[in-house]
Amino acid sequence: MAETMRGTGLGSKSLEREIGVELSERVIATFQCPDGHQFELKFALDAELPRTWDCKNCSLEAIRFEDGVEVPFEGVAKDAPRTHLDMVLERRTPEELEELLQEMLVSMRIRRSSGKISA
Repeated sequence: MAETMRGTGLGSKSLEREIGVELSERVIATFQCPDGHQFELKFALDAELPRTWDCKNCSLEAIRFEDGVEVPFEGVAKDAPRTHLDMVLERRTPEELEELLQEMLVSMRIRRSSGKISA
């Protein structure tokens, strides 16, 4: 019963040979965090490079640099959330809304004067 089981570190090592394997083209992106940590990451040549990446040393947000210059932010500005009024104004003009308001006010006054308070 002196048998032992030996394992291989499959998670960190490949058992396949690299002979004859052609790697895809890569591009190296340089990032720097506010604390001054600078690191490089490899990406596929056709991949969209991110503007930011979490720093490997301090977990702050690092910004990508190209030729020593910070990559400018080119994202789409977030639109403010639409309110109920915005959605109503998409369906009706302010004049139509004013007319509806006056009709409802007249209707409410008639009901209140006749003693019928419920809608």
